[in-house]
Amino acid sequence: MKRKIVVCEISVQDESAFLSAAKASRKLHHNWVTPPVTRAAFRVRLKRMQAPENKAYCVRRTDDGALVGYIEITQIVRGPLRSAYLSYYAFAGYTRQGLMREGLEKVVRLAFTKLKLHRLEANIQPENLASIALVRACSFEKEGYSPRYLKIRGRWRDHERWAVRAT
Repeated sequence: MKRKIVVCEISVQDESAFLSAAKASRKLHHNWVTPPVTRAAFRVRLKRMQAPENKAYCVRRTDDGALVGYIEITQIVRGPLRSAYLSYYAFAGYTRQGLMREGLEKVVRLAFTKLKLHRLEANIQPENLASIALVRACSFEKEGYSPRYLKIRGRWRDHERWAVRAT
């Protein structure tokens, strides 16, 4: 199968494309995530992602370089746990095309090989059916349910815990 996307660590060169895509995706992201939409907020995110316990990746289409999504691995714990949290979002105009699935598969592979992790956990609001379908397609398994788990847009929201382990 011909590669449709490439993933690369986020950098300051991605700022303009990221901010434009995030602003255009406000309606898509409204209930689920709050990506940075200002230069200052982007720079704060970029700095946080440069810490050793975090990694962030842009998902770009290979044919035109369009920024189609974003994936981050955070709170990487080494030692016997070798685990981290995973979050991601597609940008408007690039949903339901298999691009994020390909990107997520690549990042998971990278997490288990290059980063030497054993487990990744994604926490997803039960109403976010597209996100649940994505992790399910990428071999994640539902591990549990956490009421009032994360505060998003000023409200504590319930989440399902989905995880994948290295084989």
